[in-house]
Amino acid sequence: MPNDVFRAIDATLVLGVEDANAPEGAVANGLVTQYDLSNAVGRLSNVTVSVASDLKPFYEIGRRYPTHLRPGVIQVSGVVERAHVNGALLRLLLGDGAVSPPSALNFVQPAFNIIATLTDPARPTQFSRVTIFGVRFESWTYSIPTQDFVMESATFQALRIAYEEA
Repeated sequence: MPNDVFRAIDATLVLGVEDANAPEGAVANGLVTQYDLSNAVGRLSNVTVSVASDLKPFYEIGRRYPTHLRPGVIQVSGVVERAHVNGALLRLLLGDGAVSPPSALNFVQPAFNIIATLTDPARPTQFSRVTIFGVRFESWTYSIPTQDFVMESATFQALRIAYEEA
């Protein structure tokens, strides 16, 4: 079980597909293979994953503090930024809708998993891993700044998240 403090250089981030037989998984699997995103997603920075629970306090009349906190729906979301603009993230957002002309009037949005692993090179058998299941990009931004690197970024939502360490 790792007790180390990690840095970004200890991270590996890959994309995978949970169900390659589903239409969303098949499209994502083709794109992950085409852009070689199953080994490592290169030149990513500022990866942020957020998990929020719609926690609601219940206040009884005459009390200033809540007497109960009731959990609600859970939302998994995040942001990735990438300096290697090759269309992969846009294709993962739009599927066949990112090519011109699209192959059909309606197209499938890819769904995939993001697996982020942190490993200390001095202790290669120990790791910390976050797996985000059922990811779908919801927006894509392309930025050409005046004096910095050209970046693309994508926000996503996901079905669920899991954490493991060894």
